[in-house]
Amino acid sequence: MAGSRGRWLDVPLRRVARVCAAMLFVLLAHITLIQAFGSHALNADRRNERPLLDRHGRPRGDIVTYYGTPVATSRPVGAGPYRYRRVYPHGELYAAVTGYASLHRATGIEHAQDPILSGNDAKVRVRSLIETGSTRGAHVRLTVRDRVQRAAYEGLRSAGLPGAAVAIDPATGAVLALATWPTFDPNALATLDPDLLAQTARRLRQAPAQPLLNRALNQVYPPGSTFKLVTAAAALASGEYTPSALVDAPARLRLPGAPAYVEGNCGGGRPTLAYAFQTSCDTAFATIGLQLGQDLLRDQAEAFGFNAGNLRIPLPTTPSRYPLAADRPQTALAAIGHHDNRVTPLMVAMLSAAVANDGVLMRPHLVAEVRLPDGSVINRADPAPYRRAVPPELARHLAAMMTSVSSAGGMGAAIPGVRPVPKAAASEEGPGAPAVVTAFAPTQAPEVAVGVVLERPGERPDAVSTIARSIIEAALS
Repeated sequence: MAGSRGRWLDVPLRRVARVCAAMLFVLLAHITLIQAFGSHALNADRRNERPLLDRHGRPRGDIVTYYGTPVATSRPVGAGPYRYRRVYPHGELYAAVTGYASLHRATGIEHAQDPILSGNDAKVRVRSLIETGSTRGAHVRLTVRDRVQRAAYEGLRSAGLPGAAVAIDPATGAVLALATWPTFDPNALATLDPDLLAQTARRLRQAPAQPLLNRALNQVYPPGSTFKLVTAAAALASGEYTPSALVDAPARLRLPGAPAYVEGNCGGGRPTLAYAFQTSCDTAFATIGLQLGQDLLRDQAEAFGFNAGNLRIPLPTTPSRYPLAADRPQTALAAIGHHDNRVTPLMVAMLSAAVANDGVLMRPHLVAEVRLPDGSVINRADPAPYRRAVPPELARHLAAMMTSVSSAGGMGAAIPGVRPVPKAAASEEGPGAPAVVTAFAPTQAPEVAVGVVLERPGERPDAVSTIARSIIEAALS
């Protein structure tokens, strides 16, 4: 009887044990799912103070220029729940590069390099724990040069017009300057006061001038006559043209099948390609566009990086556009930088950078190296080709043609001993169209390529050349 009763009692105990085991399994599985897949959402929830306390409980790594000038650093807070806040010693000057790190979000390099700056990157965490026994952020050294960045920023500020300027080292792809105007003071968004932060962010987002917009990387513009560099490259690459080849340039060119005209007067109607480029002759390049056709022009534009959506420097960039499809009239207009062509100021600089580097466009980048607080380097930029825009011989032809523009325009006169090589023009798509310039210098062993765009220049389209010249002077001094 006792054995029978024991077996009878053991049945519900086994059932209870199985239920408990199943419940424990479900609980553990649920906890695992939350930790593996739900932790990010919980950490991002603004009601959760723990990530904020952790984020501001230790200093982030510094962001410094190429020459070591701190442009973003962390400083202790005297009172309150947070121990450190972010400080930007130069205010607006580097805002387009650094972005900002606020209570709830980050932009610019602060965002792109956040795991490194915060110390959450696996390599940084392990190395810092071994070296110091605590988690500390690493320092990010930029490719940006102090003098060049200041020249770009001050030039845009002096012009007082919305726009952007970018300078690149053609041989490595290092970004020497990246500025946009209007801009903002990142210190205003680094406040630890939630109410003040909300007010400031709302004011900046709603400002008509869009100071939070990084025009250098994320705004596109009609390229105007700077696109003739691409059309000239396509013409040379086709084998049907040389710099000395004569091209048709009527005073008035009617677009086929459309009641529209392109006008221009250069070289008595039959200039050489080099002369048409020097004088930025619209009818000559529209005629070339009609002869080459849409496919050749699009292929050449894409060789320079148009329509590519994968470029990060490491900041995300908006792709420059060349139309995937166009009829003959649209192709003629696209060949002179009109129609639906659109470029970022970064792409404007990349055009000259590719020509200056024998046709090889190096991948643009903003980060030179990453260092731990003890000074040891754990990551260093490795310059790499991004695209082959044109063969070396054609690049040299293009550079020589750009030199003829420099000689005719006199841009080099302001820099003794140096001949910068510009290709500049105001877009002709209307009174509110931008002015654009691309240039590199010097002619032998180029050290800098620039792209400058000013929106709505009005009566001051030459202001872009003034800004480009000041950037080149700073880069070569």
